[in-house]
Amino acid sequence: MQEKSISVRKLYEAYEKGQLKDGQDIVLMGWLRTNRNNGKIGFIAIHDGTAFKNVQVVYEAEKVDFNVVSHYPLGAALCVRGKLVLTPNMNQPFEIHSSDFTLLGDVAEDYPLQKKRASFEFLREEAYLRPRTNTFDALYRVRSVLAMAIHTFFQEREFVYVHTPEITANDAEGAGSVFTVITDGEDPINGFYGKRASLTVSGQLHVEAFALAFKNVYTFGPTFRAEKSNTPRHASEFWMIEPELAFADLDDDMACIEDCIKFCINYILEKCPDEMNFFNQWVDKTVLEKLKKVASSPFYKMEYTKGIEILQEAVKNGHKFENSKIEWGMDLQSEHERYLTEEVVKGPMFLINYPKEIKAFYMRENDDGKTVAACDLLVPGEGEIVGGSQREERYEILKAKMDKIGNTKGLEWYLNLRKYGGCIHSGFGIGFDRLLMYITGITNIRDTEPYPRTSNNLRY
Repeated sequence: MQEKSISVRKLYEAYEKGQLKDGQDIVLMGWLRTNRNNGKIGFIAIHDGTAFKNVQVVYEAEKVDFNVVSHYPLGAALCVRGKLVLTPNMNQPFEIHSSDFTLLGDVAEDYPLQKKRASFEFLREEAYLRPRTNTFDALYRVRSVLAMAIHTFFQEREFVYVHTPEITANDAEGAGSVFTVITDGEDPINGFYGKRASLTVSGQLHVEAFALAFKNVYTFGPTFRAEKSNTPRHASEFWMIEPELAFADLDDDMACIEDCIKFCINYILEKCPDEMNFFNQWVDKTVLEKLKKVASSPFYKMEYTKGIEILQEAVKNGHKFENSKIEWGMDLQSEHERYLTEEVVKGPMFLINYPKEIKAFYMRENDDGKTVAACDLLVPGEGEIVGGSQREERYEILKAKMDKIGNTKGLEWYLNLRKYGGCIHSGFGIGFDRLLMYITGITNIRDTEPYPRTSNNLRY
């Protein structure tokens, strides 16, 4: 049985509470981050994964086999036994003076990670090792805490967490960019399930049924898109948060979105100060300022039609967009969204009431017959990070739209929700990986995902 060791996190928590004592015996297990010496005294930084911080371990030539300990390599797994020494006037508040080391796991000479700073591109090729670096240690710790923030927000507001299927017979959005599920050599249409099956692009349609039983619900799980989009924002597998609210219109939907985003930002700022300070210093020197502004600002609302007029006026006044052909009915690009939120509103904003032709079939048609009750949340530095809508609750109108695009067959159950106690309801979707990009300042989704899945990339 392994001897019991204290974690780095527990050490720092005990220090904050004034519970650490000079001279107390400490056993600590972790991995070596740095090892330096001046010939008589050496310093090892130990990291055990429970906190972003390291613990400094001091060793002396008189007390250890100095030649052996001073050559412990980067990444080695160690057990350290020693005495705790409080150092409140130093860079670290305490350190461990050790005279007893056990090498639990050595490191081969071909270890890909060395002292020099590695590029993100290089680390993507070594994805199984990159959590050992400072950047990805901070990133995946924030990812974990952000997932907790999502669950905390919805659970505290009496939402029910629903697991929707990953294998489905519909593609939700009607986009057709799905991964077909088949067994080896079978007919993709009449195979294992007797019909075409695919990996889900969204849990929304399934979770709407639960909203009409539990009132407020949410999904949080993986979704898949078979799109060969080689951009920093697209992946073929990513996680989505999809809440659905019964008895809620578009205004209620936007209020929930605003509360959720602000809650998540404040939760991360509170729970991950060391990690966020790291990102602000090494990744994006504006990230803390940006997040604090969003968290403290009211979210402005602008009609899509008004947004188009503003963009057209900007082009007339000489502003250069890559796509400068601005017309009503177009699907805005990121550059247009960023102009509105960064140059016009100078803060977070909802763009609402989009042309129905460019939005999904399930969105509620407005009285003007041209637009739907949809919203996109746009934020400075990113553009869209949340999309939502009021759902079409009127059976005949929804059926006509579905018949027109030809997806009624197989979704009769979805239509029936409108007949069997249906009501006004709304929902939204947040791409979890993109939200993590925004919060940390990381600019490529291949880095926010532990093992990214993109076109022509399936190494792990």
